[in-house]
Order: sequence, then structure tokens, then C-alpha cells
Amino acid sequence: MGEGGGLEAEGDPELGVVAYGHDAETRVAVPQPHLPVVQGEEVVRADAEGLSALSMPGVAARLGVAAMSTYRYVPSKEDLVLRMADAAFGERSYPAEAPEDWRTRIELGARTLWSLYRQHPWLAQLGCLTRPLIVPNLMVHGEWVLGALDGHGLDPTTLFDVHVLLYSHVQGLAVHLEMEAHAEAATGQSEDQWMDSRAPALQELVASGRFPAFTKVVGAFEDGYDLRLDALFEFGLKTLLDGLTSIVEGQG
Repeated sequence: MGEGGGLEAEGDPELGVVAYGHDAETRVAVPQPHLPVVQGEEVVRADAEGLSALSMPGVAARLGVAAMSTYRYVPSKEDLVLRMADAAFGERSYPAEAPEDWRTRIELGARTLWSLYRQHPWLAQLGCLTRPLIVPNLMVHGEWVLGALDGHGLDPTTLFDVHVLLYSHVQGLAVHLEMEAHAEAATGQSEDQWMDSRAPALQELVASGRFPAFTKVVGAFEDGYDLRLDALFEFGLKTLLDGLTSIVEGQG
């Protein structure tokens, strides 16, 4: 027991912490939450409320421990988020026997990644192309796509450019999943309700005569334009792969 009468502590955060005094008879085992359990609980919370709901004091409160005690398990909020992301990206895997066709393999990889972003919208907010998120389980998805492109005679730069382009299509659309959720929470309006409220502004643009192509296109819709991210993802993926076919297969 220290000068103030409190217990001192030591131990591995993964195994638990032992509080003890100077007398061996005063040693007491203090149960500690297992880090993967903490990660899993925070993933569920981020799915429901977004990453803004995550804070180290909040984690401590939910664990029923002092705020500083959380740093025994994870050194920072940033480290916890990385662990959460790695766990989330690891929820999907690929078959041991990969399809022989490069396009089929890439379609599977892109749709797998899209499904993860759909399930965990906050994931798409964590990294940009210029500062990529580096966690092992995201690398699994990259490895799957790189493996599909390898062996077709592409030089390393072109091969990696194609990989980045495909990833940016998936992640670039997925960014809007979380943004829309935040916008709806902030405004209290659904996407359709918000667009309806902006109808006068759009009508004013059309009536101005300054945007004839826009006016022609929107005027041709029978019942307005329905922006569907899932359909746009599939359309974009097909368009990208159609355009890449001559590059990938033409150099094999």
C-alpha cells in the first residue's frame, strides 16, 4: 500500500491487472475487460452513432473504470479506432481458391469491401488516398485485388494505379453513407425531404436559362432523379472494369 493508503497496480492489459500492497497478503486480483471485447462494443456504438460518439472518457464510463484506466488497454483514441477498423475489415474473407478470371475476382473484392462500408459507414471516413489507412485486414482486400491484376504484364506503376482507382471508387462513394446519416440527424430531414425543400432553388436555376443542358436532362425525368448509392456503385464498377479490360488484357 502506498503512502496515501491506495493500491499500486501492475500487469498486462490483455490478461488483467493485479493491485497489490507492500504486504503480499494484501494482493487482490482486479478483473479487467478484454481488449477485443472493448473494440467490439465500440464498433457497435460507432455503427449506430458514428465515430463522434467515441471518446476515451466515454469508454471508461461504459467500462465502469476511471478515465485514465482506459490507457492501460489502449494508448490513445486513435489507436483504438485503428484496432476497431482492423477488426471491422476482418469480418469478411475470400475463398482459398480464387476465381481464375481477373474481372470476376475484382468484382468480388469490390463488392466485399462495399458491403463492409455499408455495415460500418464510419470506416470510409478514416483515411484518404494520399494518407491511406494501414491496417492488416484492409491489406487483405488490397492483396485480393492486386493478385487479380498480377500476371497480366502491367508495369508496377500501372498495376498499382488501377488498384488505387478501383479502391477510390468504392471508398469514394462509401464516404457519403456516413455524411448522409449525419446530415439527416442534424436537419431532421430525410434525403427526399431535403431535396423537396430545395425545389424552389432548382426551379430558379432552370428558369434562368443559364444551364440549358441541365434543364434538358432534368426535364426528361419522368419522376425526378433517384440517387441510389448501391446502383451507382454497381454502374461505376462495371464502367471501370469495361474501360480497364483493354489495359489489363491487352498487355497479357
